[in-house]
Amino acid sequence: MPHDLALKAMNAVHRLMLGASGGKLGWDAGGMPVLELTTVGRKSGQRRAVMLTSPLQEGDRIVVVASRGGDDHHPAWFLNLRDEPNVEVAYRGGPKRPMIARIAAPDERARMWPTVTKRYRGYAGYQRRTEREIPLVVLEPVPTA
Repeated sequence: MPHDLALKAMNAVHRLMLGASGGKLGWDAGGMPVLELTTVGRKSGQRRAVMLTSPLQEGDRIVVVASRGGDDHHPAWFLNLRDEPNVEVAYRGGPKRPMIARIAAPDERARMWPTVTKRYRGYAGYQRRTEREIPLVVLEPVPTA
């Protein structure tokens, strides 16, 4: 399973590629759009940003997968948004916008999971590596008044 340091290094390399290309490269990976998710650290209270792919979008909703490469532990970003669902998302290099994160309900996950694994088969392999059910997270725009 990926070590925390390896995950941080992959994120840093991704950010370097975005910076070096002036934001022209790096907003698609493995045939999926890339986004930057900013959460609030559940322990530190500090803003934490991570680069993620989204195998599924439904209208203005964006779905991300809390796989952590099939590790038995949830990723830190997932634990952060579970405790504080108000997040910011920069989708495909667009401006950051406030969103609400929620864990997909069991019936919703059952409907979405086949599409997710069809678009990126690696997620099915990650699920086989772990006993935990890998959560799908739905990012939704903050409702306007």
